[in-house]
Amino acid sequence: MSFGEKLAMLRGEKNMSRNELAKILNISYSSISKYETEIRFPDQEMLRKIADYFQVSTDYLLGRTEVRYFYEKDEAGESSSVSETVSYHDFNKDELPEEAIKQINDYIEFIKHKYNSDSSK
Repeated sequence: MSFGEKLAMLRGEKNMSRNELAKILNISYSSISKYETEIRFPDQEMLRKIADYFQVSTDYLLGRTEVRYFYEKDEAGESSSVSETVSYHDFNKDELPEEAIKQINDYIEFIKHKYNSDSSK
C-alpha cells in the first residue's frame, strides 16, 4: 500500500474529510489531496506530524513495515510507547498466521534498533 493510500485509509478510519485533516495539520486541502493522489510527497517535518497525529510510525507511512507502532501522548504531549509488556514466549505462535509472527518479529527488530541506536548517543 502506498503512502497516499495509507493516508487516505487512516483519514477514513477517523471519518475525516481532507479539509478537516488539512486544518489539523495547518496545511491546505490541496496538499492533502496531492499527498493522497501521490502528486506530491510531504517533507520530513510534515511526515512526522502526520505520523504523530495518526499515532503510527513513519516507517508504517513509508511502507517499510505493516506494523503501525502505536504511541500514547503523555500529559506534556510527548510521545511515549505503550507500556503494557508481554513476553515473546507468552503466546502460542501455533495459533497465529505466519504474517502475524512476521509482524511480531519486525516489531522486535524495530525495538532493538531503536534502543541500540539511542544507547550510542
